[in-house]
Amino acid sequence: MSSAAQAKNVVGGALEPAGPNCGFYRDGYCFAGPDDDGVHAVCAEVTEEFLEFTKARGNDLSTPRPPSFPGLKPGDRWCLCVSRWKEAADAGKAPPVVLAATHERALQTVPLELLKQHATGE
Repeated sequence: MSSAAQAKNVVGGALEPAGPNCGFYRDGYCFAGPDDDGVHAVCAEVTEEFLEFTKARGNDLSTPRPPSFPGLKPGDRWCLCVSRWKEAADAGKAPPVVLAATHERALQTVPLELLKQHATGE
């Protein structure tokens, strides 16, 4: 169960919503609780470049899978696994990050400065 209401974001504030039906718990938050082994903590605005990157690595986020997943298009916000976001960053293909909606657990894998380099204008 999500405890997003008490969660903190990477800049120390309250975790803000990411978007409808996203997050490990599908509650609209990138809350990475203890049972989220994939650590879906990074709130990103996906880009075409990132969607192609992740699809090439076996995680197709652009193809709809009814009834629960509509597929993503560039500009959509989604809670990404921190390891996949880091992999994309290392390859120069990381999508922009919404810091206020990115769960603090992301900092266990990615330094704040790297997230800030990819931050949206929010």
